[in-house]
Amino acid sequence: MTMVIKRVMLDTNILFSAMYKFNGTPFKVFAKASEMPYRLVLCEQIIVELRRNFTKKMPAKIPVLERFFESAQYDFVSLTPDDKAADDEEKVPHEKDRLILRSAIKANVDILISGDGHLVDRGITNPKIMRAVDFLNMG
Repeated sequence: MTMVIKRVMLDTNILFSAMYKFNGTPFKVFAKASEMPYRLVLCEQIIVELRRNFTKKMPAKIPVLERFFESAQYDFVSLTPDDKAADDEEKVPHEKDRLILRSAIKANVDILISGDGHLVDRGITNPKIMRAVDFLNMG
């Protein structure tokens, strides 16, 4: 039987929290999303936002963040000016979140995990957008 790989994108707030506290829910989500049958996907917007947040809030930990980017196994997606808006983008109020949604769709992500109310509970089904705890409780 062939294993179906589910592509999972973690929003900035999940990754930031995972790198800050190694025994919390976000870290458990990162660990689960990094193992089969999942494949971690990151986009340019999330990486830029992570670097900005680390620079602002934890500048001494920037080397940890850079080691993460060098050693973690993930697929990378970047938007181009030719990438069109997603059908459900108007449901997301902030442009930066719209770009993350667009990146997730471009990368054919199955699940986008976020703690951001601007993304969760918007009625978007492709990709499925869920909170960290819901991902952990999935079978």
